[in-house]
Amino acid sequence: MKNVLISGASIGGPALAYWLRRHGFEVTVVERARGLRPGGQAIDVRGPALEVIERMGLGEQLRSFDTNMRGMTMLDSEGNELFSSTTHTVSGGDLSSPDVELLRDDLANMLFNAADGVEYLFDDTITSIDGTRVTFEKAAPRDFDVIVGADGLHSNVRRLVFGPESEFISHLGMNLAVFTAPNWLGLDHWQTFQQGEVVGGGIMSARSNAECRVYMGFNGEATFDHRDVDAQRRLIAEKFADADWEWQTALKHMWEAPDFHFDSMSQIRMDSWSRDNVVLLGDAGYCGSPLSGQGTSMALIGAYVLAGELHANAATAFQRYEEIMRPYVTANQDFAVRNSASQGALSGTDEFYRIVNDFQLTTY
Repeated sequence: MKNVLISGASIGGPALAYWLRRHGFEVTVVERARGLRPGGQAIDVRGPALEVIERMGLGEQLRSFDTNMRGMTMLDSEGNELFSSTTHTVSGGDLSSPDVELLRDDLANMLFNAADGVEYLFDDTITSIDGTRVTFEKAAPRDFDVIVGADGLHSNVRRLVFGPESEFISHLGMNLAVFTAPNWLGLDHWQTFQQGEVVGGGIMSARSNAECRVYMGFNGEATFDHRDVDAQRRLIAEKFADADWEWQTALKHMWEAPDFHFDSMSQIRMDSWSRDNVVLLGDAGYCGSPLSGQGTSMALIGAYVLAGELHANAATAFQRYEEIMRPYVTANQDFAVRNSASQGALSGTDEFYRIVNDFQLTTY
């Protein structure tokens, strides 16, 4: 069992490819986009996930991409300051912790470049899976011993093998758009967030203050096509049409942003993450939503464990992967639900960091 196909080239997929190559597997990664996807929010590598990165020899490189936030300001719905802090931020939590906050695309690029000998099929997707036989939209059909769905919340592999998304998704009552814009507020390693009853979000400086990342969200459920980006922009424009503070300027930048991303804050919960020779990794199998603050770390740890178990004993790999990961995943998902109910007030608490560090990383 040495030939593995991974669907998805964001975080979990390239991380898994690295560890599989290190264990001697042949690895192909298929990605629907024409290349690595740009943009995305600031993400955090915490606890055991930091150790995974260190074991890859990428710790120093990871830290070089740190956003180096100095603090944050929180505003009320009318734009009045509620408080400022130099000890924690909305996006990164406790600033005194060893966590590393960086932009999603910086981590994706770093992981992509870390592994040699990985075959990437960009601008393609899986159309069917029949045992070991995989057909693609563009590439010729091929056989793989193991097929991994690391293709996110709206996983194509999960849909093909396990059933429709509606059977596994749980909406947490919030929706969020993220995009890059000029740093028009002149923020200096700082972020400003605004709380509103229905709409709100924040702006944080990025890339040594050369730009910023804008977060625009609203409460409630929304019907949208996750592949229709123009319709998603229109939805955000509609929700923020009457919003004050800096939101009208943000909307102007939104229409020009090359990396606009929008989705619901949702979780994926499944009784099993594998079926026959197919297994799910990261958000595809156990999305915690951004409210968990742990999506990236779960994907990195999951990739390390899955590759290690496949190397140790392919016959029991999926069972062991799930036995090891599920308690950690469940704790993080349950925390996200409580965090949603408290409007994010639990981020950075002692409870949060207990969950973050409650995982014993083995050595394969």
